[in-house]
Amino acid sequence: MTPAPHLDIDISIESALWQAIPDLETRIEAAIRAAAGLAAVALKPGAEVSLLLTHDAQIRELNRAWRQQDKATNVLSFPATTGGDLASAAMLGDIVLACETLQREAEQDGKTLPDHLSHLVVHGFLHLLGFDHETDDEAQEMEDLERSVLRELGIADPYADKS
Repeated sequence: MTPAPHLDIDISIESALWQAIPDLETRIEAAIRAAAGLAAVALKPGAEVSLLLTHDAQIRELNRAWRQQDKATNVLSFPATTGGDLASAAMLGDIVLACETLQREAEQDGKTLPDHLSHLVVHGFLHLLGFDHETDDEAQEMEDLERSVLRELGIADPYADKS
């Protein structure tokens, strides 16, 4: 694992539902630092990542406005820059997560809420670094990296039960 550069992680909590997750901010920071260390992408020391922890109604509005999908979703990522610009970017982008959707998915999939949160933070952060899952090859690369990061955090493979 490549040592992760120091990142400025700004977390805004807009829903009291997030209080159900112990060590919330520590967990988020660990997920981002592990992903930054394993992603093999050069980042500017001190680059900022902003997270908004919100609720289904707000993420639904954002999803409708930015992706033309009128529904709540688990995570949205808004990269501030792309490609080679990452190494000099002061701002990497924003990640938005909705607690009710995360809770529902964790329960449906038999996962703990803290582990599912860590997975989606990693997923959202990798999008900020330019990873995607539009093609099968991209999806496989991103999932493999997510598995590696989560393994580093002591979290089981979230894709193990999927065909």
